[in-house]
Amino acid sequence: MRGGRGDDAGERVPPESAPAAACSGAGAPHQKPLGAILHEDGRCEFRVWAPRRRSVDVRIIDGPTVAMRRGEWGYFEAVLDGCTEGTRYVYLLDGSVERPDPASRSQPDGVHAPSEVVGRDFAWRDAGWRGLPLDAYVVYELHVGTFTEEGTLDAIVPRLPALKETGITAIELMPVGQFPGGRNWGYDGVYAGAVQNSYGGPRALKRLVDAAHAHGLAVVLDVVYNHLGPEGNYLSEYGPYFTDRYRTPWGEALNFDGPSSDPVRWLFIHNALMWIDEFHIDALRVDAVHAIVDHSAGPFLQELTAAVRACASASGRHIHTIAESDLDDPRVITPKERFGLGFDAQWSDDFHHSLHAILTGERDGYYLGFGNVSDLARVLKNGYLWTGQYNAYRDRRYGLKPETVDGTQFVVCAQNHDQVGNRMTGERLAVLVPEEDLRLAAAAVILSPFVPMLFMGEEYGETAPFQYFTSHSDPALIEAVRKGRREEFDDFAWRGEPPDPQDEETFLRSKIRWHLRESGHHAGLLRLHRELLRLRRENPALRTLDLSAVETHADDESRTLLLLRRAAGQQALIAFNFDAAPHAIAVPDPRVPWTAALDTPARLAGGRIELPPKSFSVCFG
Repeated sequence: MRGGRGDDAGERVPPESAPAAACSGAGAPHQKPLGAILHEDGRCEFRVWAPRRRSVDVRIIDGPTVAMRRGEWGYFEAVLDGCTEGTRYVYLLDGSVERPDPASRSQPDGVHAPSEVVGRDFAWRDAGWRGLPLDAYVVYELHVGTFTEEGTLDAIVPRLPALKETGITAIELMPVGQFPGGRNWGYDGVYAGAVQNSYGGPRALKRLVDAAHAHGLAVVLDVVYNHLGPEGNYLSEYGPYFTDRYRTPWGEALNFDGPSSDPVRWLFIHNALMWIDEFHIDALRVDAVHAIVDHSAGPFLQELTAAVRACASASGRHIHTIAESDLDDPRVITPKERFGLGFDAQWSDDFHHSLHAILTGERDGYYLGFGNVSDLARVLKNGYLWTGQYNAYRDRRYGLKPETVDGTQFVVCAQNHDQVGNRMTGERLAVLVPEEDLRLAAAAVILSPFVPMLFMGEEYGETAPFQYFTSHSDPALIEAVRKGRREEFDDFAWRGEPPDPQDEETFLRSKIRWHLRESGHHAGLLRLHRELLRLRRENPALRTLDLSAVETHADDESRTLLLLRRAAGQQALIAFNFDAAPHAIAVPDPRVPWTAALDTPARLAGGRIELPPKSFSVCFG
């Protein structure tokens, strides 16, 4: 192994070795490949941003220590010969402190241990795969560690055919960036580009993506660019990655708009392009964009979505960005050309909260102000409930009506990891409401004019909780997390104590029980999901996500809702009765020869739909 310090280190990277070049063609001095880039000839190029350091060396474990050349913008670079995949290394800062690589692609021994060189070679079989348009997405959110007994990426592969058969078209992985220990939701990750070692590492993720594409399934990856976890977080020792001007609910805010913020932005944009280019990820769900404070004229998030869009254009693939945002701010999904952030879609909290409050009767915490059937009707037309009116929970006017009729811009659900896992004891909807309400929830989500999303196990009524779990090693941090978890529920009327996040049993009880789907009412609920997804897939009126062709009629007194959708000369009529008493709803136009499309307890007769308690009906005309 031999070190090199030539001035042309950055220029020696062939285009196919760099996500920046392959996707965006970026050529600014601060937009070069980061981390350890292994070439076929055995050379490995190392690049790290460390403006706070006088010197940086790359130390190969059981090998040489090589001084890195300081270049523009505070980047340090070196090229070593004779590297192989599996080579372990650290950066030696000012000759005294050893730290892992901030842009590490693998941390096989955890967040405090040396980083690992990983090659980008892989025998991909998806050459013809171009992804799916968003209107074809039916998303299935899952947590790698609790989706199977093994808790690995490879263990997901055998379940892909069953998901495909159900009608799922895209799996969404909760964050896989390296976090402390072996148990975590993923939002405490500190190495955004290193696939969690306990999940199987980077090659296991590639195997899963390749297998998913072989089944016609897209892969969405949840990425966290609003904060990093506290344990193993050494970035501030390299440079001004963080700012004290703002705070997030989870700790230090990242420096996206202050002095020296361009390289900070690049670390995360480089990460996004790496997932797309090296791992063939089809969409990125960007966590909590409302927690990113950025007062620059060209915000980081806008730069991120523009880079992803350029990558999609250059590669000829469908690649999407999906924001998690509770702002009810249409700028999130407004194109950059109209001064928006440019996300293709966002999660709609208002849909979830409206439906959840109707089904459960909960009105505390952020459910304050929800609960009327007319709330859900409003969301079905707009994507948001709050469009400038007073919001009691926030004690101010909130939101703005989005200027879009494109339903693909909203991802909706009855459950997700946040809404289940951030309950005190992590109860799923199947524990909170009876089966007839689960059937109503399935119909409301799947037959909506939006992109539907299910949370793992929801399709068969999983009752195992999904609780918050960690595996930190710092006793003070462990106690701080416990304390913070107890304080998190002050706005809610829930009683008792939250499960100990650090207790392994909290993690184990959160694993889903796949075998339940095969019998009893679980099998019946699974059949319903399959049938609803078949109707959505095969009928233009349900498949076309055009909000201008949506009509709603709600009655808060009877708790009934009529949803009318039109496309390609077809009409779909979905009637909901959320009440505990029977009700009849007049069809909008009795002259239309309506035909029931699903065998439900409801009955169509004489221009009226007769709905038993807690039931729904689907008709075409």
